[in-house]
This record gives sequence, structure tokens and C-alpha cells, in this order.
Amino acid sequence: MICGVDEAGRGPVIGPLVVCGVAVKTEDVLRKIGVKDSKKLTASRRETIAPLIREVAKVEVVEVSAEEIDALRESMTMNVLEARVFATIIERLSPEIAYLDAADANEAEFDRVVRSQMRCGARTYSRHKADELFPVVSAASVIAKVTRDARIKEIESDIGEPIGSGYTSDPKTISFMRNWIGKTGSCPPHTRKSWSTAQNLMMVNGLRKLESFEG
Repeated sequence: MICGVDEAGRGPVIGPLVVCGVAVKTEDVLRKIGVKDSKKLTASRRETIAPLIREVAKVEVVEVSAEEIDALRESMTMNVLEARVFATIIERLSPEIAYLDAADANEAEFDRVVRSQMRCGARTYSRHKADELFPVVSAASVIAKVTRDARIKEIESDIGEPIGSGYTSDPKTISFMRNWIGKTGSCPPHTRKSWSTAQNLMMVNGLRKLESFEG
């Protein structure tokens, strides 16, 4: 049994980090259904492929909420946080071999940290762009992306207005956050308050209020 592990949502300021592991006996079953790196598939194609992956593979998903990320970052880096979740998923799947999409700039270091959190004897291979190299990691990337997209839609529905993708590079997300903070004086629900983007927007809003008061 081999498995691939990948994540979606490492960098966004809004929403969860989603890590997925996919395990199969042979990657041939994944190639037959057209699995590719999630970034190279349209949203509709990912939605179509995701249930097919679940039919032919064992799948494990772990979601880490924005609130949990903020709390955990007080005692560890994002790299270590991700490595711990990767290790948890590998433990659950119990493969002989695990291919990992390296979250650290240093592939070997990420591999070392993941292994330090594991009790099973799986052989691990940590690679940058593993989602392009190994179909089993591509499959994990698809499930992770589809799961996170679904959570963002749920968050948007709960809030009752468009929030964009949640990524810091998304003008819709930044505009939503700026307006929300301006109206309420606090970050929107599901925001990673430890992110510099959130802290900077809060600071700018505070300065504007101070200038308005002084004026």
C-alpha cells in the first residue's frame, strides 16, 4: 500500500487548513480516472474526480480551523504543525510507502519532522511539487482542495456575504475583511488572527479611528 499526503489552505487568512491522505495498492487506478495536480484541474473537474477517488482509494482528511491554527502557532511553526498532521494521517492509513508534498523549503527537514511524529514504519519521501510527480499525491491534493472549497462556501453562507477565496492575494477577501473590521472593530469569524494580514488590517483600522477622533 502506498499513500500520498497533501494540503490545501496553508496560506489563507480565512478558513481552515485541510490535509488529505490517499492510499492505494497501485496508482494505475488513479491514472485511469484522470487524476492530476488539483491546480491543473478546473473546479468542476475536481468535483467530478473527488468521489471517484474515494471509490478506489482509502482517504483520510484532517481539518485544522483558523482558531486552532492561531492557538498552535503560539508553540510551533506552521511547518511543524503541518508535519504533525501529515504524520497523523500516515498513522491512520498505515502504508508501506508515503509520498509527501514538502511544506518546508528543505525537503529533508520536513521529512525528518514528519518521521519524528510517526510510530509506524512507513518509508517516507518528501518532495517539492509532489502533487505533480506522484498520482497518489495529486489525488490527495484534489480531495484537500474540494474539501476546503466546500468549507469556504459554508463560511460564506454563515456570514451572509461574499468573502472571496480567503487567500491574502484575493482582493475580494481583503475588501471583505477591511469592511468587516471597519464596521465591527474586530476580525470576521474564521479569520487567522495570527496572520500579519489580519493584524495589519486591524492596525490600519485603529489608526483611522484615532485620526477621526483627533480630527
